[in-house]
Amino acid sequence: MLYAIAAEAVLLLHAAFILFALAGGLLVLRWRWLVWLHLPAAGWAAMVVTAGWICPLTPMEQSLRALAGQEGYDGSFIEHYLVMLIYPPGLTRPVQILLGLLVVVVNIVIYVMVWRKRGRLLAEAGRAG
Repeated sequence: MLYAIAAEAVLLLHAAFILFALAGGLLVLRWRWLVWLHLPAAGWAAMVVTAGWICPLTPMEQSLRALAGQEGYDGSFIEHYLVMLIYPPGLTRPVQILLGLLVVVVNIVIYVMVWRKRGRLLAEAGRAG
């Protein structure tokens, strides 16, 4: 029972990490200190996806499921949980690279917004002072 709960916790952690890597820059608009957590997370996610690596959380979840007496799955977290929901069957290497690039592009757009907001705040502070 504890292994099954731990496997579900790893699953939720993995999903939260992917969401944070993809769009966590939006949180940086509010809490600037998160940039030091978000940029490495986004970089790692982009590397894992574009290089075709398996994230370490995937084998951890699979091991916990095996210890719980549950069946594991083949492939990556993304292939098992997300591809069937978001992408058509048959994830190809070019699509995988495109996903990694999507992480980078989304975050570039977000960080341009962060940079512009920072510039506006500095300009306003300069006029007020």
